[in-house]
Amino acid sequence: MKSRLLATISLVLTSLISPVVVSAETRVPPDVVTMKMSFAPIVRRTAPAVVNVYSRRVVRQQLDPFWSLFAGGMARDRVEQSLGSGSIVRADGVILTNHHNIAGAQEVRVATADCREWPATVLLDDARADLAVLKVDTKGEKLPVIAIDDAVSPQVGDLVLAIGDPFGVGQTVTNGIVSALARSGVGGNDYASFIQTDASINPGNSGGPLVNMNGDMIGVNTAIVSSSGASAGIGFAIPAVMARQVVDAALHGDKAVSRPWFGARTQPLTDEMAKSFGLSSPQGVVVTDIWPGGSAERAGVARGDVIVSVDGEPVNDGVGLTYRIATRRPGDVLALDIRRNGQSRAVRLTAQTAPATPPADKRVIDGRNPFSGVTVVNVSPASAQQYGVDPFVAQGVLVTDIGGAYAQSIGLQAGDFIRQLNGQKISTTADLAAVLAVPTHGWTIAIQRGEQTINARFSG
Repeated sequence: MKSRLLATISLVLTSLISPVVVSAETRVPPDVVTMKMSFAPIVRRTAPAVVNVYSRRVVRQQLDPFWSLFAGGMARDRVEQSLGSGSIVRADGVILTNHHNIAGAQEVRVATADCREWPATVLLDDARADLAVLKVDTKGEKLPVIAIDDAVSPQVGDLVLAIGDPFGVGQTVTNGIVSALARSGVGGNDYASFIQTDASINPGNSGGPLVNMNGDMIGVNTAIVSSSGASAGIGFAIPAVMARQVVDAALHGDKAVSRPWFGARTQPLTDEMAKSFGLSSPQGVVVTDIWPGGSAERAGVARGDVIVSVDGEPVNDGVGLTYRIATRRPGDVLALDIRRNGQSRAVRLTAQTAPATPPADKRVIDGRNPFSGVTVVNVSPASAQQYGVDPFVAQGVLVTDIGGAYAQSIGLQAGDFIRQLNGQKISTTADLAAVLAVPTHGWTIAIQRGEQTINARFSG
């Protein structure tokens, strides 16, 4: 009886133990050398080139009407501060960070890894790419740098490190892998084709580098997806090719990045549309409109064409197409794979900048009228690209800045288009100035905001 019991216990123990037998693929490190394998050599090489970026701006805040009775109706100044990260990309003090780290800042300071603080100036601020280039005066000292690796595209599964200053606790390194590529629809980036990573990225990491196993920057950490505001394993980085473009423009002395423009309007394919075009899956974008004389028209692209890839890289949406073209240099020749009438075609497109016709003719409106203090420009593909609007749907002149208290009070916004004034069609800033110069007792205005048209009347 006792022997049977022992046999039964032995069988039970065997069944419990056998499922956790270690396979050859997952085993304890066999020697001390393997156990000591570490990311430390990469961190030692890259971390000294990672900085903290501090920005400060003063915002005038109107007091509550009740309390203003006791404060003499005065507004109160409120100081807003921002904390982010950045990377030293040139030894003489050139630093790459996110635009949103320094947006509207009146003072920018940088703290290097050795705890020194430096005042910084902004060489180039590219809001549409959410990147900015700073410069500190090193007085001849050579600072440690991190190389930008835009030569080889990262692959899903690559090991990466994220370095920065999350929550202001001090420089922190996290590791993970590249989870996905060409992610769009995230953050405020008009050229979004993000690298997705599960390396922990938190507030304060923005602007810091995403580093490969060679110790080179393959991306700029910029956004997370999280319901709590903390890392949930879904972080996004701007690819190095976009970062390189912005840095090169800044070093060239440019105040804006000159990017190629496709010259056509597109929309994503649905499953039903793909079938009608003879495609097995809804990959690509269909061309819905062509800008006369633009690069697309010159290349022979036509309405109804489906663009499947650019230089062999698949295109899944309009943002992806914009990114593939915008990250090239004007004059580069791109290979487009398109479908037309069910047939595959290879098209060669020469990248060109957006035409600036008509000229912007930027004006600040003055006088006693609803637009006093407002800044307006003419709409061309170039100005539309600069201000992030669609030139194919724009009608009228574009409002780029609201400077007048009256314009703010009536709800006018930057990005609005002034289409009509007192029954007169407004096509240029000169048209607007001419109509405003005519004496009147009131103004009837038609404003385009997105797909909405707003009509209003104001007395003089």
